[in-house]
Order: sequence, then C-alpha cells, then structure tokens
Amino acid sequence: MQVLIVLIVVIGLLGILALALSVKVVKQYEKGVLLRFGRLVGTRSPGLRFIIPFADVLHRVSLRVVTMPIQSQGIITRDNVSVDVSAVAYFRVVDAVKSVVAVENVNVAINQIAQTTLRKVVGRHTLDETLSETDRINLDIRQILDVTTVEWGVQVTLVELKDIQLPETMKRAMARQAEAEREKRAKIINAEGESLAAAALGDASDTMMAHPLALQLRNLQSLVEIGVDQNTTVVFPAPLMSTIGELGSFLARETAAAAPAAAAPRADSGCADKSLSPADAAPGPAA
Repeated sequence: MQVLIVLIVVIGLLGILALALSVKVVKQYEKGVLLRFGRLVGTRSPGLRFIIPFADVLHRVSLRVVTMPIQSQGIITRDNVSVDVSAVAYFRVVDAVKSVVAVENVNVAINQIAQTTLRKVVGRHTLDETLSETDRINLDIRQILDVTTVEWGVQVTLVELKDIQLPETMKRAMARQAEAEREKRAKIINAEGESLAAAALGDASDTMMAHPLALQLRNLQSLVEIGVDQNTTVVFPAPLMSTIGELGSFLARETAAAAPAAAAPRADSGCADKSLSPADAAPGPAA
C-alpha cells in the first residue's frame, strides 16, 4: 500500500513537471520557432503554447527594434587622416526562422558586420566629406548592411554616425582655416561696401553738380549735426576751390588797384622838378 502511494506521488510529480515543461508563453512582441528533435517544425504566434517535453525546443525571437551602439573605430580616411568614429544601428528581425537557423547569434553578427562596414565606408571618403556628408555615409552603410543581413532575416532600419573624434593637431589646423575663411569673407564684404559707398558718393556728387543749392543745404545740415553735440567750435563750411578762386580774384583786383595809385605820386614829383627853371633852382643872394 505504501509502495502504491509513493508510486502515485512520483507519477503526480512527474506529471506536474511534464506539464510545467510543456507550457510556454510567447509574448506579443515575440514569435516562437519550434524545433522537434532538432528539425524545424514551424513558428508559434503569441499566446499560451504547449510543446512536447524533451523533444521540442521553442526559440522565442523578439520582433522589436533593437538599438545597437557601434563602438569607436580608428579609421584612416582617404586623405590619410586618422579619426575615431562611433555610430549606432537600429535593426529588427523580420524573419524569425532565418534569424534562428541561418546565424548562430544575430546580435553579435550584426555588431561585427556593422563595425567592418563602418570602417570600410568611412575609409573611402576624405575628412571633409566625412564631416559634411554624414547623411550619405549613413545611407551607404545601411544599404551594405541590408544586403548582408537579409539572409539572416534581419532588416537594418537606420544607421547614424554618433561621434567623430579628430586629432588635436587637426583641430588646430581646422580652427586656423576657419579663422582665415572668416577674415576672407570680412575683407570681401568690406570691399563690396566700399564699392557701393563710392558709387553712391559719385551719384551724390553728380546730383550736387546739377543742383548747386544742394551743397549749401548739405553744409547747413552739417552745421546742425555739429551743434547737436554742444560743441563750442563754430565751423563755416564753404566750397574749397571756389573760396580759393574768389580769394585769388580779390588779390588780383587789389594789386591792380594799388599799382596806379603808387605810380601817380612818382609822376607828380617828376613833373614838378622839370617845371622849375635853372634860375629858380639856383639859390639867391642872402639878404
């Protein structure tokens, strides 16, 4: 009797153990791949699933997007500049059977192929292209990965360069280059401003030559602007060339007027000397 009770207990425990081993739960974001005695049987959708213990093996594959950082890689660009580039890749399993049967560990495989592809693609570009054309590099990496990973049942949705580390000497050289570029643009803008200002001044001078009063109005405006600052200096602007011309005319008139006046006394004194007779000119006897 006791042996029968023990046997029933053992059978019950084995039944409970077999039931526990045969019950599997596939989550909503997973898909189950069932192998029976090492042979593919099929897939199992999400929910409560039963398998044969010790005969079936259920691999649950996640269908969610996986974010995988690609560690920094020391890469030599096409123009022989050493840079450290890190990236991040996003992928998801689209065929659960291939991800289990075609590759041993899909995450490790994606990580390794992403590193080698990153090194190969960046090495085909120069440093300037690597810094300025990251979108094209990301697209090239994703396309290469898609061709390789399609056989593994994996789809690479996005690849982004995360960080690009440059040598210190290259950073200083780029800083000098950027400063020189800014100085060049500043000089070009200054030259363009001078050219426009000269053209505007030429137009203004033409207008003032056509309208002489405009120059006087501008002089009056300059006086008003000077007086705003409460300056004690009084400035009387006048056209320089016309003032010099008027001064020269004044001096010429004064010189011409002064010449006859100076010649008249000399002529009068000469005439008086000639009108005197020799007898008059001789001194008379003393009285």
